[in-house]
Amino acid sequence: MFSLNVPLPPSVRRLATDLHPKLSGFDRVRRRHTLVCKRFGVEDVPDRVTGVDRAGLPKPDALAALRDDLRPLLAGIDPFDVAVTGIDVFDAPASGSRPVVYLAVESDGLVRLHRRLCAAYGAIEGIEGDRFIPHVTLARGGNPEPGVVADLVAAEFDPIRWRVHALDAYDPEFREVAATIDL
Repeated sequence: MFSLNVPLPPSVRRLATDLHPKLSGFDRVRRRHTLVCKRFGVEDVPDRVTGVDRAGLPKPDALAALRDDLRPLLAGIDPFDVAVTGIDVFDAPASGSRPVVYLAVESDGLVRLHRRLCAAYGAIEGIEGDRFIPHVTLARGGNPEPGVVADLVAAEFDPIRWRVHALDAYDPEFREVAATIDL
């Protein structure tokens, strides 16, 4: 239903755009890039709207309930630092096609926040909790030419660093930010 994402600075989007021509041979190349902090399903939406089954909860009501529920969990979370430090690959992802090439992200603050949210809402098995690896997916699946993945992983660039002051509730159905929550 929603994900809580770290907003990406323009420099990360430029890097992904610059890498786009090198991603030939993959089944799916991302044009929209996200850094997911936590995913939320229908079952995670707080049951505060009386008289309505959560599965039938209108999206604006579900978003409002989730946003209200997140505010106290995010209270006291200070802005935190994030850095894109390289390119890496999931050779055997928990789900979906392989390989998955991604921008590697380092952030102790993001990992701590993810764990806090997993403690409150539970973790999606295989990709969250202790298995959470912060990343920005570039491409996945297909049959890239030999050496393409290794060349991408070996690519060097200066780390891109920024400070996170807000998180976005992202609606994958409409592919847009549905709400922003300040830290």
